[in-house]
Amino acid sequence: MTTEYQIGALWIGGELSYLEQLCLKSFVDAGQHVRLYTYEGVTNAPAGVELCDANAILPQTGFLRHSRTGSPALHSDLFRYHMLAKVDRIIWADTDAYCVKPFTTPTGHFYAWESETGLNGGVLGLPQDSATLAALLEFTADEHAIPSWYGPKYQAELTEKAAAGMPVSAGEMPWGVWGPHALTHFLKATGEVRHALPRVALYPFAYEDRRLMLRPGLDETAYVTDETFSIHFYGRRMRSRILAKEANGIPKPRSLIGRLLEKHKVDPRAAPLRGKHDPEDEDA
Repeated sequence: MTTEYQIGALWIGGELSYLEQLCLKSFVDAGQHVRLYTYEGVTNAPAGVELCDANAILPQTGFLRHSRTGSPALHSDLFRYHMLAKVDRIIWADTDAYCVKPFTTPTGHFYAWESETGLNGGVLGLPQDSATLAALLEFTADEHAIPSWYGPKYQAELTEKAAAGMPVSAGEMPWGVWGPHALTHFLKATGEVRHALPRVALYPFAYEDRRLMLRPGLDETAYVTDETFSIHFYGRRMRSRILAKEANGIPKPRSLIGRLLEKHKVDPRAAPLRGKHDPEDEDA
């Protein structure tokens, strides 16, 4: 028996751009209830999206950012685990996850492989009694917790620094330490990885193929199949590439994203992209 699930997402600061509007509206248009948690409020969320106070899930204190990029991804990782533990029948979705069809699961587990060896938590469902969820909450409760999944050499280095009174914060550890790397480790450790969906379900376009979603005339059926629930846009990188390569920061009408904007009646001129492009995306 498949239980109906709502969608939970987080937006930290500022108004939404058209990419986030598109993704959130795709869930609403698919008939799913969407909760958008915010700390500061948002005035341009699509109709049908319920705005919720993020403080009810995780207070905005001790806010961790990645030291190299300034990204709030660590707080986002922490938030989704607490949301899954506190809210019944909810599946997390990043605001760069586009809904192809309603998310359903008979077990409460809802996640997919992103590569041959790793899983991603960009879309994540874990039942409240999940051993993986318990392990993630325990590990992320200490910002200086030492991960074992980067090998004995790195583990020994962190242990030595902690013993010397200079513990390393998660914000100074490799990108993904609380996110996909921790999720992959604990899903495998608990055996719950057996519930993982194939990559095509949630990540039909690999990270290195993200530029194809901006190519006019692309036949997406080579990537998106009947097994696909969601398309991941790789938000920060996708925004950067659009700003670098697309006139006026708007995808071409015949590109996949351009066609989806038209399908869901999202006006990119009314909610332009913010930020700047990253040179790493210029030739990607």
